[in-house]
Amino acid sequence: MLPENWTTLGEVDRGRPIAEVCRQCGVAEATVYCWRAKYRDMDRAQLRKLKRLEVENRRLKRIVAQQAMDIDALKDLLGKEW
Repeated sequence: MLPENWTTLGEVDRGRPIAEVCRQCGVAEATVYCWRAKYRDMDRAQLRKLKRLEVENRRLKRIVAQQAMDIDALKDLLGKEW
């Protein structure tokens, strides 16, 4: 699954004016320039890999956050006098 910015950048690369593409897609011109800077040299396979890694990174960050909350709760529980 490719993000919408891939097709937007394709239209810009084919010569459509950036302002027209931005109006059609509902994004700011600055966003398109950021996308161009980030994705310009990537082919579709690299972009798919990047998106998979981003999804995995979000999942791992959630796991680490949950573990940190669990550790904090256990410290509170074990720190109390019974």
